Amino acid sequence: MPRQLGELEDAVMTRVWQWNRPVTVREVLEDLQQERSIAYTTVMTVMDNLHQKGWVRREVSGRAYRYTAVSTRAAYSAALMNEAWSKSDNPAAALVAFFGMMSAEQRESLNDAIRIVQRDTPEGASAQSAEEMRQGTRQEGREGAGGEPPQAEQERAGGEGAGPATDSEGADGGARTGR
Repeated sequence: MPRQLGELEDAVMTRVWQWNRPVTVREVLEDLQQERSIAYTTVMTVMDNLHQKGWVRREVSGRAYRYTAVSTRAAYSAALMNEAWSKSDNPAAALVAFFGMMSAEQRESLNDAIRIVQRDTPEGASAQSAEEMRQGTRQEGREGAGGEPPQAEQERAGGEGAGPATDSEGADGGARTGR
């Protein structure tokens, strides 16, 4: 399970995730300097640490490295939530408390995610097919309610996988990089 990123690690990863392209230490430094005074070597050390921990890949580009995210922010967030939930002595009560803290918009996102997971699992697919047959509304193909392919709905709902070894689209709007 991943541990929570430190404040500076998170600031660096936020930029790597948002930019969704290979970045240099200098680019991250210049953007961070708009918010705080920070040395090049500090950013370089943080990015090297992130590489050692498996959060970014790096490739040599001239005399510098270019860093690329290995995972998405959505996968990172999911892994943190899963870790916190798995440590609970009463997982059902923890979920009830968590759901109670959600806004209406967050609950709608949760419902969207549940529909996608149910549709994409064998149990959910067969239950959905049976319901569609009862209603006589079975659609051809597996398009979502909005006419999107399942992958687009899944990507809109937060991607797939968790932890630093995942390469997928996230809910934060980044595009899949095709690495």
